[in-house]
Amino acid sequence: MSTTLSNRHPSDEALADAQSTGPQAIPLSLLVNGRPTTVHVDPSATLAEVLRYGLGLTGTKIGCDRGACSACTVWLDGEVAASCMTFALDVGDRRITTIEGLAQDDQLHPVQQAFVVNDALQCGFCTPGMVMSCAALVERDPDCTLEDVKSAISGHLCRCGTYPNIFKAALEAAAEMRRRGTDGAR
Repeated sequence: MSTTLSNRHPSDEALADAQSTGPQAIPLSLLVNGRPTTVHVDPSATLAEVLRYGLGLTGTKIGCDRGACSACTVWLDGEVAASCMTFALDVGDRRITTIEGLAQDDQLHPVQQAFVVNDALQCGFCTPGMVMSCAALVERDPDCTLEDVKSAISGHLCRCGTYPNIFKAALEAAAEMRRRGTDGAR
């Protein structure tokens, strides 16, 4: 069987009927921190860019902008994700949770509270991503171990070196989650 290439080009009518995205900004509906929102985004925009610059949620940091430092960590349907490596258009209808949406009303998440109590931050640049990964871990497994915490934050970079306090905070938060019980955790 032979294949031949055609020199035919699509007609102007066919091009006009084709669905395309870009290069101009397009509307995008997202569910962020439990609230539906629509924002106009460039098709090449990452979720981190949309959160920070389109929605003003600056807790999500852009560090390396290539998925190596995890400062941009958010949750997509409760799972950790590097928002600098996720195109906003690829999010679809998944629920996005940022550091700003982790607390419930005026009640800090147990991991946030434990980070404060255990002085688990210095410059604070890595903190939102660390908190999001630790919170995902303790919500998924309140019986987590030190090795589990180390694994959960293994992709994070803290240049200030607060890892011992981060470990302590995460384990303290896990104990609080156990104390509350799985139904009353959030």
